[in-house]
Amino acid sequence: MPQFIVSRRTLMAGSAALLASTALPSIGRAQTRGGRLVVAADSEPPNLNPAMVASNGVFFISSKVVEPLAEASYDGKDGLAPRLAVSWEGAADGLSATFKLREGVKWHDGKPFTAADVAFSALQVWKPLQNLGRTIFKDLIAVDTPDELTAVFKFGKPTPFQLIRNALPVVTSVVPKHIYETGKIADNAANTAPVGTGPFKFAEHKAGQYYRLTKNEDYWGDNQPLLDEIVYQVLPDRAAAASALEAEEIHLAAFSAVPLADLDRISKVPGLQVITKGYEGLTYQLVVEINHRRKELADLKVRQAIAHAIDKDFVVRTVFLGYAAAATGPVPKNDPQFYTPDVETYPFDVAKANALLDEAGYAKGADGKRFSLKLLPAPYFNETKQFGDYLRQALAAIGIDAQLVNNDSAAHQKAVYTEHAFDLAVGPPVFRGDPAISTTILVQSGIPDGVPFSNQGGYKNEELDGIIEKASETLDANARTELYKEFQKKVAADLPLINVAEWSFISVARDSVKNIANNPRWAVSNWADTAVEG
Repeated sequence: MPQFIVSRRTLMAGSAALLASTALPSIGRAQTRGGRLVVAADSEPPNLNPAMVASNGVFFISSKVVEPLAEASYDGKDGLAPRLAVSWEGAADGLSATFKLREGVKWHDGKPFTAADVAFSALQVWKPLQNLGRTIFKDLIAVDTPDELTAVFKFGKPTPFQLIRNALPVVTSVVPKHIYETGKIADNAANTAPVGTGPFKFAEHKAGQYYRLTKNEDYWGDNQPLLDEIVYQVLPDRAAAASALEAEEIHLAAFSAVPLADLDRISKVPGLQVITKGYEGLTYQLVVEINHRRKELADLKVRQAIAHAIDKDFVVRTVFLGYAAAATGPVPKNDPQFYTPDVETYPFDVAKANALLDEAGYAKGADGKRFSLKLLPAPYFNETKQFGDYLRQALAAIGIDAQLVNNDSAAHQKAVYTEHAFDLAVGPPVFRGDPAISTTILVQSGIPDGVPFSNQGGYKNEELDGIIEKASETLDANARTELYKEFQKKVAADLPLINVAEWSFISVARDSVKNIANNPRWAVSNWADTAVEG
């Protein structure tokens, strides 16, 4: 077994040093069928079970191993393509949804995939344990399995099938019942060495070095997968990913692993391509999270002032170098189903911001300051950290002294979502195709402490909660869509948080990598048809 040991220092030293010091073969040896795809990975998730942790960091690796019932599609009906389910239908009364499952599918250990696995995953994992499934499947009470290839989801109250359908790619990763039914699910060894039905099997993980996936010879897809192996090189430094691409040490850097500032230069390097498609189903949103327990921030005029102090166009140009769009509200502009531009907006206007703060009774002191705030930028992306620096300066211009507190990921999540030890925070939630999946939770009241990317700012608006609740049980898709347009208007008017920008990611790949970005969630899909030409 070759050892794929690549340090940052080795990478930065260039290709010759890398190949001389490791057993990693030259990527040029890969063929259209077979061979190895080498990919940059900037993190090492502690849990690789996407049925429990529905996040892009987990999906990036595990979606090749563990499959959902359906995947996003550019041209499929309702924007979906079958995976472990071949068809799905919701009952007119909203109390059930029936899934017909794919025949002849095997788990990586050779056991057959059946409806019992779907029922177990839904009732024992998605609903009680998954970060997003807790919301989507909150009214799920049973899953009937009349035969081995049929799963009938039963709901205790009417549940919009529009929501279930939109959520399928994100929340329905199926895990094997026979592996998880004994012992505590959260402690199962398969959470770090997943067993699935996907085109690749999990082979090994060397901490700080790489993950390795190998071809599933018994995959249900015809003549798939095309690759023999995928290796994720752990490269937390974005500069290292760019250098590795140029030195032909890796094939692919996804999720904007190459710094935006380098894209213009790297797009001119022979043999490399910059790809902006393949992330439409993963729109990230730059938001200012607000702790409404703070007296000043509970005042709408103060929140409006902060909104007017932010130059969104400047943020798009300077922080994102144009690879983003200014936001108008909680649903991104690229969503064709729910977005409405008919919301209140807050043009950049420092004079108006100052006037609003004066009206609110927060006069400037002799030092030019009105009050001080604690500002916590999320550490996950350079852009969230850079925006934190910008926001501090923008607030200073209106007399608000923002004190930056920079934490690592674990400390940031604990401070914001568990201890509420913040006044303002910069967050990057993801819009996942339906407001009920991961957007309404940002403003809905009653969310338990400790839930990441949720309303932990003490905000409560009964009218807004009522719209969210009504939409959750409205079966007519058109009526439900209209409710979410009203939801956007209320959020923009009351500013429980401030939506600043929305962005997708960039992939940089060698020209030899084929079938890239062929679905709206490509980076977190199964790559069964991805190929590397020699």
